[in-house]
Amino acid sequence: MTTFRNTLFPVDFSASCVAMAAYVRRAAAIFDARVTLVHVFDLYSHDAFQLYVRPLSEVAEEQQNLARDKLDSFLNSEFPVGECPRILLSGVAAAQITQLARTDGFDLIVMPTHAGLFRRTLLGSTTAKVLNDADCPVLTTQHVETISPRQLEHREWLCAIGLNADSQRVLRYASQAAEAVHANLTLVHVIPVSGPDLPVELDLEERLQPAKRKASSRIEELRSGAGSHALVSIAIGPIKDILTEEARRLRADVLVIGRSTRSGVPGRLRDLSYALARDAPCPVLSV
Repeated sequence: MTTFRNTLFPVDFSASCVAMAAYVRRAAAIFDARVTLVHVFDLYSHDAFQLYVRPLSEVAEEQQNLARDKLDSFLNSEFPVGECPRILLSGVAAAQITQLARTDGFDLIVMPTHAGLFRRTLLGSTTAKVLNDADCPVLTTQHVETISPRQLEHREWLCAIGLNADSQRVLRYASQAAEAVHANLTLVHVIPVSGPDLPVELDLEERLQPAKRKASSRIEELRSGAGSHALVSIAIGPIKDILTEEARRLRADVLVIGRSTRSGVPGRLRDLSYALARDAPCPVLSV
């Protein structure tokens, strides 16, 4: 059974983290989950003059103490220290976050997307690396730098569904999570036949009827295997555009997408997954 009982919330003290605090707290309340805050700092990122006049160990200890004080006081009204553990780590942020999630059994990581920079270039960011490397699901939020995401109601969930063997895992996960919060779930399968720069073919819909029937039959198999009664929509066109438009039309609270179950090169995510996490009008849950 899908559960989100142990949620990890990486923070870097940015406006994005402050903006999404209410969202994370609401999500935790819905799933009756405990939230742990983690901050990763660079132990050796110091002013060159300080390193010249003071021992490295002394400067590093001072930086660590400052980071600890800041973490303990950050978002304390939303996440009281007595109820929400706080973990301070040093090193490469993405690596430390994914390792902590793996070793401590976290079942969800919730990360901000840092608005402008994230939307311009997701690749190479800490969030992108966590999306690629984490074993547990990762929820990324869509919002601007100082405005929190739309209030989390969990009435409409959307799941992008493929036709391969792993699609049943994704569908089962989305179905169980949506059911846990009493949300409607819609499955969307897109037959990718054109891009924005390709000419429109007037008879395209008619020619692809066999493909649609085949997809419909396969999705019924997947639904049956996952025990899902979700609504199904099969569309034709650019995958990212159709999924983001459908999420906008339904005013979806969450878009669920699948990641490969294997990590490593070339990684779990494809360019499409990055694009969806970047451009979707709602949070994206990568499972």
